[in-house]
Amino acid sequence: MLFVYFVFILTLSPTTYSKKFKENEKPNWAKKDLRDFSDADMERLLEQWEEDEEPLEPDELPEHLRVPPQIDLSKLNTGNPEDLLKSSKKGRTLMTFVSVSGNPTREEAETITKLWQSGLWNNHIQAERYMVDDDRAIFLFKDGSQAWEAKDFLIQQERCKGVTIENKEYAGTFGQNAQKEEL
Repeated sequence: MLFVYFVFILTLSPTTYSKKFKENEKPNWAKKDLRDFSDADMERLLEQWEEDEEPLEPDELPEHLRVPPQIDLSKLNTGNPEDLLKSSKKGRTLMTFVSVSGNPTREEAETITKLWQSGLWNNHIQAERYMVDDDRAIFLFKDGSQAWEAKDFLIQQERCKGVTIENKEYAGTFGQNAQKEEL
């Protein structure tokens, strides 16, 4: 009777098999102590760990692994380099620097740029804002093509001194007038 219970329990208990390397079959990098692993060893370990995982969807991949969108040059205006930049940055992260005119305090500049960010969000342009100086902020766009639409909005703002996209300066409309009055 005891034997029947023993067999019954063994049949109900789950059995797992795992691949166990013998000491002489392991690759050299796997024989090292974990504390001695290099970055390359850790990368191999991660690849081995993710071997049986399903691949990620294209939109879930990190940005550097995504396939860039195809640009149809026949539809672009070759006379306007901004159109080419805009289409090449579609779906890519892009940083834009925005300067506040005058001599604002950090809190004042933060309040002004926060209002600008809200205006962009209300226009369905998603931008994250980070203050980098007392009068300067970074606007981070997940879709870089939106940066030029945002630039058009920002340079029309009264306190906008200028916007920098891809190392190109765009002066604020009111910033130019203020400089002429000061001279």
